[in-house]
Amino acid sequence: MQIEKILSQIKFNSHGLVPVITQSYYTGKVLMQAFANEEAIRKTLETGYATYYSRSRNQLWVKGETSGNKQKIVKIKIDCDGDSVLYLVKDYGVACHTGEESCFYRDISFEKDTKPDAYEIFHKLYEKILERKINKPENSYVAKLFEKGSDKIIQKVGEEAIETVIALKNKNKDEIVYEVSDLLFHLIVALVDAKVEIKDIQEELLKRYK
Repeated sequence: MQIEKILSQIKFNSHGLVPVITQSYYTGKVLMQAFANEEAIRKTLETGYATYYSRSRNQLWVKGETSGNKQKIVKIKIDCDGDSVLYLVKDYGVACHTGEESCFYRDISFEKDTKPDAYEIFHKLYEKILERKINKPENSYVAKLFEKGSDKIIQKVGEEAIETVIALKNKNKDEIVYEVSDLLFHLIVALVDAKVEIKDIQEELLKRYK
């Protein structure tokens, strides 16, 4: 679709702006909210990198231009009324000027929300497991598992897979949920050990979606 045709379908407000929500392509996490004018949308489409309009500076703002925390566009969506835009991005670095991953890092009481949301749990588990591998905290089950080496990790995956098969055979929901969770957890440990990221698995599964 031609850029001018795209722009003609966006309902910019009286100031020539449209709100833009930016979301992580891999985790689904909402990273930030900003505004864009026609020129910003055009540049985003032309360059493939998230561009906004800074109301305080009255100029275009390419995310990561100075910080290096760029946002590569994967997909752009527009809402049903055409008056807001969604950028789905591969983000390189943090989105918030405070140094937080997302600008939405506080809950409604303005306290920092440290608990992962359901949609990002696999990525957050991966990060936590990697941190345990690197820092080796005392009394950490994961750290001790890494100390025992790859063979032990692979063995645990096999054991959990067998227990999952038995749970599925028994058709007991609680048992299935518990054993599948154990299997997925140890699979992520194995992925960290093999230096394979969750997004690598996502990309492969996307290829299989038809």
